[in-house]
Amino acid sequence: MFKWILTITFAVITSIIAIYFINIQTKPAITYFPANEETKFTQTETNLKLFSEKDKDKYEINWTSNSKSEKSMFLRQDVSILFENGRLRGMRSKWEQNTDKIYIKEKITQEDSGYFQSISYHHGEIHTNSNNITSIHKLSSDHLYVIDSPTTAIDSFKNPENRYEEEWKHLLDSITKQQLLFHWHQLLKHFSIKSKDYLTVPLTQLSKYDEESLPNLSQEQTDKIMGQLWEGLYKNYVIPIVNSDEEKVQSYIPIVLFSNQADHLLVLFERNGEKMKLIQRYSPTK
Repeated sequence: MFKWILTITFAVITSIIAIYFINIQTKPAITYFPANEETKFTQTETNLKLFSEKDKDKYEINWTSNSKSEKSMFLRQDVSILFENGRLRGMRSKWEQNTDKIYIKEKITQEDSGYFQSISYHHGEIHTNSNNITSIHKLSSDHLYVIDSPTTAIDSFKNPENRYEEEWKHLLDSITKQQLLFHWHQLLKHFSIKSKDYLTVPLTQLSKYDEESLPNLSQEQTDKIMGQLWEGLYKNYVIPIVNSDEEKVQSYIPIVLFSNQADHLLVLFERNGEKMKLIQRYSPTK
């Protein structure tokens, strides 16, 4: 009888431990591993498109992010973030195991004219064996200007093609820039940071560093820094928002500051009035 109870107890404990470790393995997370040189993405894309006029005062935007890798991977995960006039409008994270593609699609209902910007981080994790884990990653982005004027039909464009669109672009850019510059200045002041000591880059403009290296750094170093940057962003910026009531989250485009000494970066952002700073250190080119 005692042996039977002991056997059952051992089986229960073993099951609990197994479930615990399975949950650890499947917990959504982005982890940077050394770059895999043998495989890559065949497609990475973020797209914003005016979908329809819902009624006289509202319209819908199609917001999509998709990626495909050359082969199926142990873990594929994408994150896409949408801003309107500099303010957070939406955030989506999707992950799947043993797949080569991720597809995110959302419809956003909005009113009034707006400048929409989206950036997506595409990530893949390759397990050759338990001791050899590598990864690939890439960024993509898109933007869209939507004109919702009482005197004309709702329209949209990515790049202005006439004077009317150029005027709207200038107006929406100015509104967004003014709002963001004030917000970023408050963050810099709060953390006593001198902007002249850094290269400042809005989060929405990071995708250019897929093909362009950071000052005083090689492309290989830049790629590694971007991978580690998004590991930190996912843990400290994405997950807290995704796991909350997104509609109640007040946030603006985070600002990334790369040190002129090429030895560290800072990420400054605010969430519901709480100012936050992330720091990532790295080694400059010798």
